[in-house]
Order: sequence, then structure tokens, then C-alpha cells
Amino acid sequence: MHSGALELALVLLLAAVIAVPVFKKLGLGAVLGYLVAGVVLGPDGLGFVQDADRILGAAEIGVVMLLFVIGLELSPARLKVMRRSVFGAGTAQVALSALVLGAVLLLDHFQWKAALIVGVALALSSTAVGLQLLSEHNAVNTDYGRLGFAILLFQDLIAIPLLAAIPLLGGVKNETLQWNDVAVALGALAVVILFGRPVLRRLFTIIARTRSPEVFTAMALLMVLGTAWFMQEAGLSPSLGAFLAGVLLSDSEFRHELESQIEPFKGLLLGLFFIAVGMGIDLDRVVAEPGMIALGVGLLLVVKFGLLFGIGKVARLSTRHALLLGSVLWLGGEFAFVVFNEAQRAQLLGNANHDRLVAIVGLSMAITPLLMIALLRLLGSEDTPVENKRPADTVDTGGTEPSVMIAGMGRLGQVVARLLTAQKIPFIALESNPDTVSDLRRFGNKLYYGDPSRPEMLRAAGGEHVRVYVVTLDDPDANMRATRLIRRMYPHAVVLARARNRQHAWRLMDMSAEPFREVFGTSLDMSERVLTALGVPAETARNHVERFREHDEKLLRDQYLVYDDDAAVIQTSRDARADLMHLFEADAESDGKRSDASRAE
Repeated sequence: MHSGALELALVLLLAAVIAVPVFKKLGLGAVLGYLVAGVVLGPDGLGFVQDADRILGAAEIGVVMLLFVIGLELSPARLKVMRRSVFGAGTAQVALSALVLGAVLLLDHFQWKAALIVGVALALSSTAVGLQLLSEHNAVNTDYGRLGFAILLFQDLIAIPLLAAIPLLGGVKNETLQWNDVAVALGALAVVILFGRPVLRRLFTIIARTRSPEVFTAMALLMVLGTAWFMQEAGLSPSLGAFLAGVLLSDSEFRHELESQIEPFKGLLLGLFFIAVGMGIDLDRVVAEPGMIALGVGLLLVVKFGLLFGIGKVARLSTRHALLLGSVLWLGGEFAFVVFNEAQRAQLLGNANHDRLVAIVGLSMAITPLLMIALLRLLGSEDTPVENKRPADTVDTGGTEPSVMIAGMGRLGQVVARLLTAQKIPFIALESNPDTVSDLRRFGNKLYYGDPSRPEMLRAAGGEHVRVYVVTLDDPDANMRATRLIRRMYPHAVVLARARNRQHAWRLMDMSAEPFREVFGTSLDMSERVLTALGVPAETARNHVERFREHDEKLLRDQYLVYDDDAAVIQTSRDARADLMHLFEADAESDGKRSDASRAE
């Protein structure tokens, strides 16, 4: 079992399937579940895996994909809105934490390069654990939740130059940088930034036209891993290449499709990465040096908590919220593991210090959920409601999402989109035809390439925030698949769906969608014009058409109850036709009597 690849894969997957649901059920988070699973499976646990390095090497692709997804979410427009909170509070937290923790490391006889890298790494907090804690305690949209999100965003940004600097610092000789390495690194950055965007968008447009999902997935993986490899060959971190590729595509029409394609690979490989990190925690060293490890964890938590509390007060948070901000972000982060591994490869960290630091960060992540629960119990319930006021520069991550999604930007979808745009109602549109996406984006329309009948596509596009879905796909079968999926994933949303005919409308009604027959309205408009062309007064023609609309919609609902019985449908159609003729005859008699009365007067 120790050497077989299939057996090893089964053990790792089984550990993830068991550990993560258990830890999430206990409110401790998926990351902690992965770490504990790794500890149990590792050489200091049950010993299923003796060599964690071979797993870690492959699992680091998960970190590369995580950086790509982060890059996709960091468009320049979003950074501009959050600039004060991100670059103000975020810079203060990272700089002050790195300064204090780095000084402590210098006192512990670390070299200045190692103290700099490790100090910044320890200043970073776990994005996965922090956001999960905020979500579990319904605090994402509170004052401290928004400020915490901004700080985590800056930490994700600062992790990029930190990873890029490690190979350069590792190549230092005689206290001077090798400037040829710097030149190669800057050249690689320039190539990716200047040529990456047009080249990548052109390639994805070509691949999208093949209408082959597996080829698009292969292209997405090739792009992420290719840019990562290119940066690695230039002496920089591969994560930097993936991050830049994400940023370059963050405002492209392929953004949500790329995120939906990469997300499953990212989640699985990132989980494997955490398992490998857990395997690498040296429990023997923790047992041998419990005092030193405990002191390290205590210093990390106290320093970051105190600084975060101060930043919260400067940002005018209440004392309670400043304390909760500290309790969410005082832990170490998953990026620290990456930094420690890179620093060890660059010979900036020895094996002993690497093991101590990994254990310190891992333990801080393990105990943070427990400490936050204890703090909440100590503080008790909040007496005063949370104020709706918030700094003008922060972002409400839940309230800014469009509340309308248009699935399909054909003729119907475009009309709906134009009306919403005229009313300044934000929406998001998905279209599976890359040529349509390219044409409409030239006119300033906000739409993305992607198939709305895929669950990962809806999640990537923010489907949980959508209140009204407008399904206008040309293909009735695709229309049905998308409607069925939306109703299953978001049962409380309003679904307005295009229907090809009455039978299609009935099947949509089965899924509690409101059908709109695609030519019904146009046919009525034309019928009204026919009547006026024959000399019928305009008002009378309009009343007749409206009476027909009401009658036909009632018939649609009545036939829906028996639409699986052909004989009943035929009979109701005959009855309805006779009823409609009687209605119009009665209207004609009423109009005639009114006309006679007016002449008599």
C-alpha cells in the first residue's frame, strides 16, 4: 500500500471524504480537516505515507490554480473601489506584523533575508479559514467582516511579490543580487503582461468555436500550467505566472467559464496540498520541543491579534468588532506553507526551522476556530443592532452582485438586456455561442461565454445572489436543462423561461417556471394590425386582442392540468374555440346596441 499509486490515491481520497465532512460538521473548517487527515496518514501518524514530498510536489499545482482563481477575481475596477481598505488597512497589517515578527526572528539568530521572508509569511492569514469563519457566523457583511475581507485581499496580493522574491534572495552572493537573474525575471514579466492578454483571448475564442467542452478544459489547464512553467523557467514562482494569467483574463468574456473549469481541479489539488502539509508536520519535533512550539504559536497569535485590534479601532470599529476582527485573522495562512517550502528550496531556511514554522502555523490554524467560538461565548450576544453605515470605500461582497441573470443572448435575451440597461438594473448574461459574445461585447454589453445548463457555470457567475433568471436559450432542450438545473440549485428564485410552443410551456410549468411563448406576443400585435387594416376601429381591435390574450392564457392553464391526455386537450381546445366565438358575438351585439342608442340620441 505504501508504494502503489492506485492504493495511495484511494487512501488520500478516502481520508478527504471522511475528514472534511466531519470537521465542517463540527464547525472547524475543511482546511483543518485536510491537515488532520495528513497528520494521521503521515509518517508520524498511521504511517500510510512515508514520503510526503512526492505528494507535495504534485499537490502544489493546487496552489498554482488557487492563485489563478484569485487573479480572475481581482479586476482593476474592483481594486479601485476597495483601494482605501485594501491598501490602507492591508498594508498596515502586513507591514506592522512583518516588522514585529521579523524582529523577533532576528533576535532568535535568523539571517535578515530569512527573517524578512518568514516575517511577511507569518503576517499572512488563511483566506480559506478566515472567510469560512465569517460565513459560518453570518459576519461577511458586518463592518469587521468587510474590513477583514479587504485585508485578506491585500494579503493575497502581497503573497505574489513575496513568492517572486524568494528565488532571487536565494541566489544572493556576497550580499548582492545577481542582476542578470533580475533582468530575466523582469523580461518574463513584461512578456506575460504585454502579450498575454491578446494572445490568450484569441486562443480561447478559437477553442470556444469548436464547441468541445473537453478541449476548452484542456486549454484552460494548459494556459494555467503553461504560464506557471514559463515563470518558473525565468526563476520566479510558478504561482506568479498563474496569478498574472488570471488578472489578464479577469474582465474577459471567458472569466466565469474559466473559473468553472478550474474550480474542481483547484479544490481537489488544494485539498491534497493541505493533506501533504499535514503529513509534513513533524510531530516528533512538537513532542520534543513543546515549549518552543507553544511559545511560537502564542507570539504569532498575540502579535497579530494586538495589531489587528488596533487597526480595527483606527478604522472606527466598535470594540466588539475589533476583537472579532483579530480573532478571525490572527492565525497563520496557507500561503505560509508555500513560502516556507520555497524558502527551504532556496536554502534560506534550515530543516529544523522549517519544521518548527510549519508546526506553528498549522497549530494556529487548528485552534483558531475553537478560540473564536470561545471568544463569542465570552462576549455574549450583540445588544445593539449592527449599523448600516459603512465606510464609503469598503465593498459589500454580498449586496453588489447583479440580481438578474439572462441565460442566452439571442433575440429575446438582447431585448430584455436593453430594457434592463435602460432602467440601470444590473444583470449578468451567459451565452454559449462565442461569436455572439464577441459581437455583443463590442457594443458594450456585459456578457460572458459559458453554458448556463452547467452547475459550476452558474456558481461561478454568482448564481446564489440572483433573484430572477431569464432563460431565453434558442434550443428547447437546452432551455429545459437550464431551467431544471436552476430550479434544483436555487428553488426560491423566479424563473422566466422562453417557450417554443404550448407543449414546451407545459413542461416548463412542471418546474414552476413562468413560460413566455416566443411568437405569441408578436402574433397578437400582427393580428391587431390586420383588424385595423380591415376597418375595425383601433380601440375595438385592441380590446378584441386583449380579450383573446386573456382567454388563451386561461386555456393554457386549463390544458396544463390535462396535457398528458391528448383526447382531453383536443376537447378543451374545441370548447375554448366555441367559447371564444360566443364571447366575440356577445361583444359585437353589445357594441351594436351602444351604436343604436347613440344614433337614437
